[in-house]
Amino acid sequence: MKGLFISGSGTNVGKTFIAQHLIRLLANTRKVSVRKPVESDCENKNGRLIPKDALLLSKACNTNEPIDKVCRYKFEACSSAQMASQALGLKLILDDLVDACMADEFVIVEGTGGLLSPIATQALNSDLIQALDMPVVLVVKDELGAVNQALLSINAAQRCGLNISMLMLNQIQPNLLKNAQAIAQYTDIDINVFNQDDLAVFESQVEKALLGL
Repeated sequence: MKGLFISGSGTNVGKTFIAQHLIRLLANTRKVSVRKPVESDCENKNGRLIPKDALLLSKACNTNEPIDKVCRYKFEACSSAQMASQALGLKLILDDLVDACMADEFVIVEGTGGLLSPIATQALNSDLIQALDMPVVLVVKDELGAVNQALLSINAAQRCGLNISMLMLNQIQPNLLKNAQAIAQYTDIDINVFNQDDLAVFESQVEKALLGL
């Protein structure tokens, strides 16, 4: 199964935001499916759990797959998927999530939290990536401390035998930190900076990187 796994240096770094842009770019040249196999902090609307991130991914993909296929496991609790499932007396295992990621087309899978965040019983996001055998797009918030966050995540990925194909610095607010140049001194991973004001440049660079997938 061909695809990309979207992970981050932590929570709230903009994984879903970056994933939406990647999905739209990939959809220009191929059919793309999306999977958010498990999502916590879902909104409860009349007893039905609404996975906000999965909905955004699905809209970007525009394949009209049922949301329950895009996101099979949904929890209301604002905690890790492992903790949320255990609180309900459920045993969510790695094989469940692998099965939930299956798709016939090129698939974008978004994880939860960072590479070493728990995602199922005795399983981390890194374990799911290993099982899916997918290259990783690592999203890091472009802020003070981003160099440390990026290098810690890269080191963790290397120890787990994962392939980071791209590092995305999500520049939510313009800054003069030059984190991309600093990180590049310690890794040969392709680094791209997302800046809303330079969207055309970002898309051009990323499109070239995606051609080989």
